[in-house]
Amino acid sequence: MAFFREFASQLMHALRNLMPIVVVVLVFQLGLLQQIPDDSVAMIVGLGIVAIGVALFLQGLDLSIFPVGKSLSNQFAKRGSIPILVTFGFAIGFSAVVAEPALIAVAEQAEAISEGQIEALTLRLLVATSVGFVVALGVFRTIMGYALKWFMIVGYILVVLVTYFAPEEIVGLAYDSGGVTTNIVTVPLIAALGIGLAASIRGRSPLMDGFGLVALAVMVPMISVQLYGIVVFANPADPSDIALASGDEALPSGWLTMVLELFTMFRDVLPIILTVLFFQYLILKRPLSNPRKVAFGFLLVILGLYAFVVGLKMGLFPIGTSMAEQLIGMDTFVYVYLFAFCIGFATTMAEPALIAVGKQAEEAAQGQLNGSVIRLLVAFGVAIGITIGVHRIIVGDSMHYYVMGGYAVVIFLTFLAPKYIVALAYDLGGVTTSEVTVPLVTALGIGLATQIEGRNVMIDGFGLIAFASIFPIVTVLSYAILIEMIKRMRERSFA
Repeated sequence: MAFFREFASQLMHALRNLMPIVVVVLVFQLGLLQQIPDDSVAMIVGLGIVAIGVALFLQGLDLSIFPVGKSLSNQFAKRGSIPILVTFGFAIGFSAVVAEPALIAVAEQAEAISEGQIEALTLRLLVATSVGFVVALGVFRTIMGYALKWFMIVGYILVVLVTYFAPEEIVGLAYDSGGVTTNIVTVPLIAALGIGLAASIRGRSPLMDGFGLVALAVMVPMISVQLYGIVVFANPADPSDIALASGDEALPSGWLTMVLELFTMFRDVLPIILTVLFFQYLILKRPLSNPRKVAFGFLLVILGLYAFVVGLKMGLFPIGTSMAEQLIGMDTFVYVYLFAFCIGFATTMAEPALIAVGKQAEEAAQGQLNGSVIRLLVAFGVAIGITIGVHRIIVGDSMHYYVMGGYAVVIFLTFLAPKYIVALAYDLGGVTTSEVTVPLVTALGIGLATQIEGRNVMIDGFGLIAFASIFPIVTVLSYAILIEMIKRMRERSFA
């Protein structure tokens, strides 16, 4: 009975996360467009399957990955061995990202749109390796007590330099790949690892030293994927290979397809299982406290991933594409901007990872920060970012200059911002896009690029997630700078 109560709670949680999207879509469909899409029943069923998939996935995480990951982090932190901690950081970063639902969705979309030039599995392995490396680096930074801002400033200067040389076909996808790496699986694990380490080391601040791993996990994939794009688009694929990769060959149907897809999901989760077993049994040399419960949790994770992907194809992808098509058909682009702003703000306010990080920040800051204010600032930043991203698609501007300009502003604000907010602000930029938001926003961008004449789907369709990651950093840093200025002005007036 306890399991079913927990599942019901997770299902309600998933439905609440979907509600902002449903409300925004209904307001635009019934109030503005005054029409219902032809495949609305399939979309509703798809949304229901997404909710069930997310609920199963979260329930599985609570039974397996989260408790085991936190237990391993605590045990390694107590041991104090830097090589083991760094290796564990790499393994956790890699294994969690490979199984990230939002990354799976974006990678599959990229492979389909590029007609096989971008390989979904290669892209995911590249991003996962990048995150593994950077989590290991972040763990080392926390242990040694190095300031995060220099890592971020140097890192984003490299991002901007690589962007300048990268082919335009890869830029949007690269930035989106960075934005979707920190999500439903990775954020809780990585955040718990960083904060737990900072709390266990004398002289470290959980607020200044514990946060930052998520931010680093967003940044490095942007560099590696753009380098991958330079190689891929410098050597165009053979047309016969592209036709094969795009899936033109006949595929099995029915039960066999379902079994193959479930096997794929098992393959996606296998790195996490192997990581847990390796460190638990071979490094710590201790058995799992409840192996049956953990195994059942992993089974739920696999089933949840399967349902989530099926629901995406039936619900969220068609909604984003349909809304883009209908809004573009109107006489003005104003409603496209309005929809982008509303969907960005509403979905971010319901983002569970943001709520969790906001609470952690409030506790770590000991009264310096308010969790509700943080959520509003981040939601406002995401709304602005997606609106600017939509504007870029509509006018057909190059993504290079928008992104380079955005991160130039971020670097400038980093120099001005108080130290206590920098790591948190960068982390908040990485937790803004949920497993629900990413597919919808990705579909919206691809839909707009498809409907607007003269746009290239590969060049213009991706990139909205990147804007959703940049501008929350800007709003949070700007808010902290403003508060600090007001505080100093008050101190001078009372002096």
